[in-house]
Amino acid sequence: MFPAANIEVQIDKNAIRQYINQKIEEEVKQVLWFVDVKRLADLTCMSERFLEDEFLADPRMRAIEVKKSRKRWYPAGKAQEVILEIANEW
Repeated sequence: MFPAANIEVQIDKNAIRQYINQKIEEEVKQVLWFVDVKRLADLTCMSERFLEDEFLADPRMRAIEVKKSRKRWYPAGKAQEVILEIANEW
């Protein structure tokens, strides 16, 4: 048998989280150009009603909204930035 080694590994969870978020953001920007309310609900794990009440009524989200008839879309990258900005104000 091998003797047990006392090795301590330091993990910077914030750096890992930041790296993963950056990579996800890069992938999302390449895949998604626009998102609708339903897709935002899926991506944020929030209900459509909660998004409507807390985010989509905000002037910053309305400023990036793209409308055609009754359908609304939001540029994916900009929507993420605005949602994070609003959430950080809570």
